[in-house]
Amino acid sequence: MSTSSNRANPNAPFADPQAAASYADRTRRLVPGWDDLQKMAGVLLAERAPPEASVLVVGAGGGAELGVFAQSQPNWRFAGVDPSEPMLQLAQATLGPLAARVDFHQGYVHTAPAGPFDAATCLLTLHFVPLDERLATLKAIRQRLRPGAPLVTAHLSFPLAPPKERAQWLARYAAFAVASGVDAEAAQRAATAIDTALPLLGPAEEEALLAQAGFGGIRLFYAGLAFRGWVAQA
Repeated sequence: MSTSSNRANPNAPFADPQAAASYADRTRRLVPGWDDLQKMAGVLLAERAPPEASVLVVGAGGGAELGVFAQSQPNWRFAGVDPSEPMLQLAQATLGPLAARVDFHQGYVHTAPAGPFDAATCLLTLHFVPLDERLATLKAIRQRLRPGAPLVTAHLSFPLAPPKERAQWLARYAAFAVASGVDAEAAQRAATAIDTALPLLGPAEEEALLAQAGFGGIRLFYAGLAFRGWVAQA
């Protein structure tokens, strides 16, 4: 995704086919409960989505959540949106025959199919969206959902002030990565990149933005060290 500042584009690695290929293993080492997060998202969607639902998956590159949802709900169809061609190619390869149930869209949610969709997810994606584009992105998702349809989001979000607490959450992120087998120097570089390059919001700000975009029933369902996840209704 484009950035509105002169900082390095945090999405640049996703344009690299080699980096895309290692995405799943790398993410599993960095995000606490990554596999279960996708299962939880599927459970939350199924609470409100019909048996033959049409589901919008924003940030679908890699195909991990698409695979979980498609296997657990054999009658759902999906629109998978991602700006990275290598990541969408990885998703198609990962899904195999299940890819036939996905309409892939290279781009952003603003240019995605209009729907209306019965549910939507946006996992590990919103923390890349520049702050001045975050509300418009959430509104674009909301506009594509049927009334009452669920949205599940999860991404980096932790207390950002005071600076000492922010630093502690970043240290926890790095410590978890090391405990998961990541080289200590690489883990620290990743934490530093999060601190300097990502447009982060604290949990209260995230919830306020969801409400401003028109979502209700906003509830926290996941907290994994520096990551948070919410379920809301359009």
